[in-house]
Formats: sequence, structure tokens, C-alpha cells
Amino acid sequence: MVLLIIWILLQLIDSSLSKYIELEMEFDWIVVGGGSAGCVVASRLSEVPTERVLLIEAGRDENILTDIPLLVSYVLATDYNWNYKTQSSNSACLSMNSRRCKWSRGKALGGTSVVNYMVYNRGFPQDYDLWAKLGNPGWSFQDVLPYFLKAENINIPALSGAKHFGKGGPINVEHPKWRTPLADAFLESAKALNYSVGDTDELTTNGMTYVFTNILNGARQSSNKAYLRPNRNRQNLKIEIQAKALKIIIDPVKKFAKAVEYLKEGKVFRVRARKEIILSAGSVNTPQLLMLSGIGPKRHLMQHGIKVISDLAGVGQNLQDHVSMAGLAFLINETISIIDERLFRLDYFVDYVLRGTGPYTLPGGSEAVGFAETKYNKVKGHPDIELVFGAGGLTGDIGNSLRISLNLNATVCQSIYGPYEGRDAFSIVPILLKPYSRGQIKLASEDPMVYPKLYHNYYKDERDLKTMVQGIRQAIQLGLGKGFQKYGSHLLSMPVAGCQDLQLDSDEYWACIARHFTTNLQHIVGTAKMGPDNDRLSVVDSRLKVKTISNLRVIDGSIMPVIPAGHTHAIIVMIGEKGADMIKQDWNL
Repeated sequence: MVLLIIWILLQLIDSSLSKYIELEMEFDWIVVGGGSAGCVVASRLSEVPTERVLLIEAGRDENILTDIPLLVSYVLATDYNWNYKTQSSNSACLSMNSRRCKWSRGKALGGTSVVNYMVYNRGFPQDYDLWAKLGNPGWSFQDVLPYFLKAENINIPALSGAKHFGKGGPINVEHPKWRTPLADAFLESAKALNYSVGDTDELTTNGMTYVFTNILNGARQSSNKAYLRPNRNRQNLKIEIQAKALKIIIDPVKKFAKAVEYLKEGKVFRVRARKEIILSAGSVNTPQLLMLSGIGPKRHLMQHGIKVISDLAGVGQNLQDHVSMAGLAFLINETISIIDERLFRLDYFVDYVLRGTGPYTLPGGSEAVGFAETKYNKVKGHPDIELVFGAGGLTGDIGNSLRISLNLNATVCQSIYGPYEGRDAFSIVPILLKPYSRGQIKLASEDPMVYPKLYHNYYKDERDLKTMVQGIRQAIQLGLGKGFQKYGSHLLSMPVAGCQDLQLDSDEYWACIARHFTTNLQHIVGTAKMGPDNDRLSVVDSRLKVKTISNLRVIDGSIMPVIPAGHTHAIIVMIGEKGADMIKQDWNL
């Protein structure tokens, strides 16, 4: 009788499951996440006609709004952004709403390359030599350089014969075709302060130059546009958009990944992989998926009632980011900067639509970048600070798109920038390139629809704060330098509650400002780090295979053991190229 009841219950459960789980056909390869790396992997694997590839992406395709480089802060306010927020902190993000920094992550075919600021640089040789030194063979500078070259189409006349830049690759790299006079003033100030200025044939170089961008004909060129759109008609490539991955199905005994469950249009689908499943969901969603699937810190998974398949302590740990301070504004006396109310001019629109030129082609207003070293830098020639010059500031953020994208408190913003609203200004943003602090990601629930808890731990290590203060000082020195004197440049004061009793321009004052105006550049990495077996926090090996689990790899920014001194999009594309090549080598494709 008992057996009969159990059998009836099982039939009822099976009947219930059949209402919402649909079994799909098998694919050779399932790529989870169509971001900067996932688009690369899916495209490269589907080059082999005999291999059937499925790409699963939670977001939708791009549209005309995402194409326009200057409007990135408006794009960040749409559902193309996951709109993650970090946990509240008492040491950073103090002037953000609820003391929570916003982490913008792309929810689109193309991932964060659809919502980032399109700055293209690749780190320094020392970054990759360090990866190799940490026990990751095949990841030195000489090993990764061919994959940068493979990805790039350098379209900068001064570098037409460069050996360290690629020609003919999917990603177009160029300077914006329009700039304000302020960009020249920035480089003039840099030159007067003895920084090197101009383009050089190096991976990335110390000094200042006009910004490199992944823009083509004036429009954003995401990984989707570079790698997928030209190949979407391949018969062996299926792309599922608006499909949210829920978990990886893993055989708990044999410990191999065999299927993916995802939600689309209210139905849960289960798709099997004949060969491998590749997680390219990014540095937030990849560790979340691993933990939801039973791979991660044992105690943490048990707290959420998740069956532990593999106790990998490093999942969600080792989080690193390029923290920045985007609050500096330099007022000028000429109407030559980017201000919201000036953007909607007919001639600007005509320039963009007909010629692919004009202000709309500026990547979020960024015009120049520079790499510098502070007195705390330990490796000469390997900078610890980046300085990004923007042809506008928060005084011109009349539509509040920038403030909202930063989650900046409206009262704080009004008290500092409100009295100068509409005034011409420029900004220089110091960025911490080599952070010592490490954050982490934890599950908030076993429900895959609930966002994980994000702990940034910015400035947890005081060395980071000291370096940032020096970066702020270098930014101010440039902003008040020779090139800007003709425009009457002067620094807007920052009367921030909590810092007002400190001596103005003291290190303590700027440290306080940095804790309040804690911003970031969408560069979160490291949460499923690559490393040797003796590294207890490593999650994948140097072939990007998840340890203790067969048929499962991670190919995205989460595998970085140490964050490079460069913007991460180009680096993640390189990881996608190298990861796809590794798969082809391992499977003799």
C-alpha cells in the first residue's frame, strides 16, 4: 500500500513537472551568457560546421539608443542594465542612496559591452606575466598577445604599422571622430607636467592620449555586433534571448555537467550538452549560477538548503574592481563642454545620422585617458592610477541621468552642483588600477530570480585609499594646468556633510571625499578565479575548467586572478578568444 502511494505521488510530481519543463534537443556546446566573452565563444565554436552551439542570454537585442556612444548614462537607466546595488557600507559609497553603490551590468545580447563607456585598452605586460607567475601556464603576456591581435582592427593612422595592435579582427578600435578643444587642453597640461603624450606601439602605455574606443562609424560596437551579427545565420548556431539561466544540472556521483535549465516566456526548459557547458555569465551571475548548482563554499550552500556537489571555497570570493572618484568638476569660462540641454540640436543629430560624426560619437563624454604612477606604486612602468578626462561634469547633468546611474544621493548632488547647474565644466576621474581590497558575492536566496548580495569592500585596505588620494591630487594638478588656464579653469568645492570639519585639501579631506563619492567603471572581476591546485580559492584551472567537475568551464572576467591595470572589455574579449581556442584544441576541432 505504501509503495502504491509513493508511486502515485511520483506520477503526480512528474505530471506537474511536465507542465513547465520542456525537454529540448541536445547541443554540443551550451554557452550561458551572451556578453563580452560569451559572444566570442559562441561565434568561434560555431565556426566549425559540425558543432551545434546554443547561446543563452537573459537580455534582449540592442536598439538605436544603445548605439549612440554619448547617451550611455541614459541607457544605464533602462532594462539593458541589471541594476545591481552593493550592500550598504560604512566605509565607502557614503553619499550614495542607502550607502549602496550601483553596479551596472549589461543585460543584453552583448552584455556589459552594451552599457559600458567603450574605452578600449588592454592592461600592461606585467599584468599577464603575473597571472602566469601565480601558477597559470599559458597566460603570460607573450601567450595572450596573439589573442588581442586576433580580435582587433586598429583604425588609428599613427599606429597603422604597429606590431602590438591587430589589423582585420572583428573589433574596430579608433579615436572618436569629434572632440572638444578641452581634449587638446588636457594633453597640453599633461605635456607641461612631463607626462608622455601621444599614441605608441605598446600594449598600453604610461602617459596620456586621446581615448581608444570600440566604436565603428560613430556607433558603439559591442561584442554582439562584432562577433554574432555577422554570423547569426549559421545553421549550427541557435541564440536564445530573454532566457534566464536557472541552474546547471550536474550528475552528483560522476560529477559532470550535463544540462542547463533556463526560464523563457514563463516556461522552464532543460537543454543537454553533449560536450561542454561554458559559463560566460559575468562576474556576478557566474558565481551565482555555480552556487545555485551546488558548486561553492559548503557552509554557505548548506545555509540556503542547496545540495553540495563540490565544495569550492573560492566561488564568489576574490572580487576586485577599479574603484574611482567621479565627483571632481572644473568650471570654465567658455561654452565648449558637454551639457544635457545642448545635446538635442538638429545639426548634432544630422551629423550623427548622416556622417557618423559629432558630439554623439563621444563615449559617454570621455575624450582622453592617461596612466600614471603615485609615490605608492611598487612596480615602475606598471601604473597604479588611471586618469580619464571627460568633456563635461555633474554641473551639466541637467537630466540627472549621470547622478541616477551612480546612485548618487539627490540632496548631496544638489548641495554641491545645484548652484552651478548648466555651467560649463569638465571632469577628470582618478581610477585605482591595482587594488589590494577584495570583495565577495554571496547568495541571498536559493531562488535564482533573487539578486545575490554584493560586498565591494572598497578601501578595506587603507593602502587603496592612500593611492586614491594621490590620484585625486594628480587629477587636480592636470585640471588646473597650463592647457586649461586659457579657459579660467578652477576646481568646484565639494561641501560634503561629514567632511566639512576636515582641513580643505588635506589628505584626510580627500580620503573622506573618496569614501563619499565612491564610483566604479563596471570592471568587477575575479569571482571564479583561475589558479593552481594549491590555491584554495581557485575555481578553474589554467584551461578554464571548473575544478572537480567535468564538462564545465568558465570563460569570462570572473576567472581573472588579479585585475589588470586596464579597462576590462578588451581583456574579457581576449579571454573569450583564448578560451574558445583552448576548447578547440582540447576537442581536436
